[in-house]
Amino acid sequence: MLLSLDRTTWERGESPLNLLVLGVVLHGYTVPLVWTALDHDGNSGTVKCIQLVSRLLQALPAARWKGLGADRAFIGGEWFRFLRRKNIKRAIRIRKNAVIDELRVDEWFGDLNVGEVRCLAERAHVHGEVMQVVATRSPAGDLVAIATDFSVWDTCVLYRARWTVECTFASLKVRGFDLERTGITRPERLERLFGLVILAWVSGLRVGVWLQAQGPVKVKAHGRAAMSLVRYGAERLGHALRWMLPELPCLIKLLRTPFPMPDGV
Repeated sequence: MLLSLDRTTWERGESPLNLLVLGVVLHGYTVPLVWTALDHDGNSGTVKCIQLVSRLLQALPAARWKGLGADRAFIGGEWFRFLRRKNIKRAIRIRKNAVIDELRVDEWFGDLNVGEVRCLAERAHVHGEVMQVVATRSPAGDLVAIATDFSVWDTCVLYRARWTVECTFASLKVRGFDLERTGITRPERLERLFGLVILAWVSGLRVGVWLQAQGPVKVKAHGRAAMSLVRYGAERLGHALRWMLPELPCLIKLLRTPFPMPDGV
């Protein structure tokens, strides 16, 4: 299974709130498994990242990880070495000014066209680790370079899947559970609140995945789904709870069953 690491940030008055989240990519989302509150400046340093991954490894051995995807905020020699020593494959975006074998990334790949994908002829030293580097240029013109332990194709597929964490954060915040409205700022209380919200959120997703298998969400004229899987399931579950519908025992039982593994990632 592919794991994704990212940070979500919002503000409450003059207090910035930050959570570092590590989760598994499932059904178009990243399901949070472990998380920790960060200090007010949102510093997600190497120590915090190592501690979070170590916590998850106690319950989910590295042998079950397909790999870890992360953005360019999560780079560095100590961090990369830690992942290698734990036998966790990496697909982590690096900055365009990172130096690879005496040349910057934007010097190696500066002539890439939008949509073009290229890799180095052989593995190179990236933050002290020998890794392959795969690069492309986004539709917005940004150079995207990924330090990776995977093939070129797998790197593109896996890193694209990493962006499901943004769907999760949007669903938990203003587009869904409105987490940003909380007045809680103390780190330990914020972590507990996040856990409660995740329980509700993942319940909606579990029911939504089940409903999708029976009858897909309606697609509107613009080609997008009328609602997300989380909302699809949450509305059905909420309706059953409110009116004590006959299907409620079935839904409660469903919440105790694992997610079906999706095809591919």
